[in-house]
Amino acid sequence: MKALSLWLMLVGSLRLASVWFGFFNIWALRVAVFSQSPMTEVHGRTFGVWTLLTCTLCFLCAFNLDNKPLYLATFLSFVYALGHFLTEYLVYRTMAITNLSTVTFFAGTSIIWMLLQWNAHQPRITSKSE
Repeated sequence: MKALSLWLMLVGSLRLASVWFGFFNIWALRVAVFSQSPMTEVHGRTFGVWTLLTCTLCFLCAFNLDNKPLYLATFLSFVYALGHFLTEYLVYRTMAITNLSTVTFFAGTSIIWMLLQWNAHQPRITSKSE
């Protein structure tokens, strides 16, 4: 199995843990992610569903690296997540820098790695003369 696939499964698994917190332990999510703002149960469930979707993308992409639309959707999920959390930190001041650094590590690493591997998983097209 390719290293990028293993990385995506690791990130998907970590995201799955966040889904649990969003649905069943809102207090832990409040402390671990949005430490500077009040968070309601509805916010937690919304975060859980959004994170479940991105988790699903990670696992689907890990097993289908050659599927360009799925690869792009997974890549964009990291870009959107990083953008969202940067906005929460820089504009709304609802996150602590330590929480942002964790998100930035996983999303940033994934973005860079997926950019570097952008065409590496595409099937080779050979001409009829070969």
